[in-house]
Amino acid sequence: MLELYQFELSQFSEKVRLILDFKGLEYKKVEVTPGIGQLEVFKISGQRQVPVLKDGDTVISDSTEIAMYLDRKYPEKPLIPTDAVARGQCLLMEEWADESLGLKGRKTFLGALNQYQNFRTSFLPSDTPDLLKNIVGSIPGDILGAIGNDMYKDAQRGLKQDLEALCLILQNQPYLVGDEPTLADLTVAALSTIIKFPEVAYYDLPMDVTGKGIPGLADNSAYEPFFEWRDRLYAQYRQPLDNSNRGNGSSNGDDKPTSIEIE
Repeated sequence: MLELYQFELSQFSEKVRLILDFKGLEYKKVEVTPGIGQLEVFKISGQRQVPVLKDGDTVISDSTEIAMYLDRKYPEKPLIPTDAVARGQCLLMEEWADESLGLKGRKTFLGALNQYQNFRTSFLPSDTPDLLKNIVGSIPGDILGAIGNDMYKDAQRGLKQDLEALCLILQNQPYLVGDEPTLADLTVAALSTIIKFPEVAYYDLPMDVTGKGIPGLADNSAYEPFFEWRDRLYAQYRQPLDNSNRGNGSSNGDDKPTSIEIE
């Protein structure tokens, strides 16, 4: 079985999970412990970042490289169009999403945690004692200072422009490139979850993230057409979390997530 070394909250791990579900491939999630667990990832892949996919003796790192490998090895339900123009558009949009949408989403999410106390406490684990919630909630905003807030505001402005552009592209067509979903659609959809998490549980986390999102973006009606499109794509292709087996960390509910141990 395919093994995905990942962080559950990683946008780029989610990108690979969505691609695997889109292709109907079974896989086991291996939850990497930040720090010490990344040493084991380095041993098998030569770098410490996730996601990393292991297919038998083959090890692939980087979400784009994983997508290309899966499309070659498992060509059913292709990710890349065959038409030259559509192929070029797909690859350009996937690269843009990785380098722009994904990074700005992460910066804005972290900035919102700093800026908004209620947003910060909403992402604490569900079993967090009330005393600790009150302590975390009482930390004043702007704890990152002017530099951190400037980065947050710049990223947020960029995301507003990106979301507006995506709404315009999808206004009169079902997908970002052509009439069938491609790698561009799956990448944009997955990387946008950190801006506004879907209403259905797809992330296996100790806190409930369903429906939560970055203030000013997730609750802005101007971007609702994009999020509705994203959630329809998810409903069609992404396997929702089985709440009866929550915490099992597997796409089919058979295996528990594994924290890597160093020998």
